[in-house]
Amino acid sequence: MRAPAGPEKASEIMTALVPPAQWAVYAEFIAEASRRGIPFAVGGGLAVSAYSDCVRNTKDMDIYIMEKDSRIVMEISRELRFTEYTTVPYDPTWSYRSCRDGYILDFLWKMLNGRAWVDENWVTKGWELKVRGTAFRLLPVEELVWSKLYIMRNDRTDWPDIISLLYARGAELNWPRLLANLGEDRLLLGGVVSLLRWLCPGHVSTFPDSIWAPLGLLPPSFDTPGIDRDRVALINGEHLFPGGLP
Repeated sequence: MRAPAGPEKASEIMTALVPPAQWAVYAEFIAEASRRGIPFAVGGGLAVSAYSDCVRNTKDMDIYIMEKDSRIVMEISRELRFTEYTTVPYDPTWSYRSCRDGYILDFLWKMLNGRAWVDENWVTKGWELKVRGTAFRLLPVEELVWSKLYIMRNDRTDWPDIISLLYARGAELNWPRLLANLGEDRLLLGGVVSLLRWLCPGHVSTFPDSIWAPLGLLPPSFDTPGIDRDRVALINGEHLFPGGLP
């Protein structure tokens, strides 16, 4: 297994991933929100790419903010010539969607299922990156995993993102905070970890011993391969790992 990338490498990944014209749109908001002292963190697919090196670009950036800052953030977006994006309906009780030059900024201050509100941990504990001279913070891996855990619809599931994140960062996570946030929902996370253990039985043995009982799982065996390539092939899961397969 390759050593997981740190913030410096993640900054390089993000710089290569987002074209300059697209980044210029994002950077205007980031710079103005930072100038006004508004705490925020970048999540979504961009954060998954930065943390896991399983890269994919999208034409939107998910920005997590606290509810108390939502009105001023909307004002900033309008001042910067963003307009509300209503082509795809959204719920304004927990989010605001804006667009400029075809690029979307999604502002979120609550989980779509109402499970939790964004608090200071979400916007202060993630990695700090710098892309083309603009500094910003990522959503912490723990909150990124938590927020994606409940996305399981007919047209989309975010569990593959969680598998990539856990493969890259599982050994270093703040598991006590993640499990405390999840409460009884920790068994749901156990479902994802069980799939990762099936794919990478040896690799997950690097995770803390203390997590297995709370997740409702038996500890992994240490005499199994890091990645079971036959199992990965069964589900065409090469995309779950950085660079395809290490």
